[in-house]
Amino acid sequence: MTWIPLIVLAVCVLIVIGIYNSLVRLKVQSESAWADIDVQLKRRHDLIPNLVETVKGYAGHEKQTLDAVIGARNRAMSATTPSAKAEAEGLLAQSLKSLFAVAEAYPQLRAVESFTQLQASLSHIEEALQNARRYYNAVVRDLNTKIQEFPSNMIANLFSFKAREFFELVDVVERGVPKVSFEQTR
Repeated sequence: MTWIPLIVLAVCVLIVIGIYNSLVRLKVQSESAWADIDVQLKRRHDLIPNLVETVKGYAGHEKQTLDAVIGARNRAMSATTPSAKAEAEGLLAQSLKSLFAVAEAYPQLRAVESFTQLQASLSHIEEALQNARRYYNAVVRDLNTKIQEFPSNMIANLFSFKAREFFELVDVVERGVPKVSFEQTR
């Protein structure tokens, strides 16, 4: 009879250890997934100056657009939280669209091999970033769910596990970003 309380206590301890370890595993996975996103963002940030310089060689008078891209890149690089990064990356994506709109106006630029290689590299990076973002958000969803479910919520509160932010790119068009126009006034 004296063994029953000890067995129940041992089972409870094993359950707590199992829940704690699953929370730790999800936390580590979310940190690793965030690091993957950071790698892809860094690759994109490193590629942008090359794109801007290539466009500048053919469309140097589009200084406002080129400056906007560099400014958006700098803001994206300095953002720290997932929500701040998401907003800054949304603005960067919008400025890159403007840059490619400028490039469309210059057929000789589109014919330059280095520009097309840079475009292809950016496309590959964007795809890898999208995959990394999906994985990160899935892990964060699992972690946040585990933190809120019973009985793991008690363990999460006891050991100070915090919910993480999703990395959702902000649709800057919906938020009223100023429209960029390439028409020249005379």
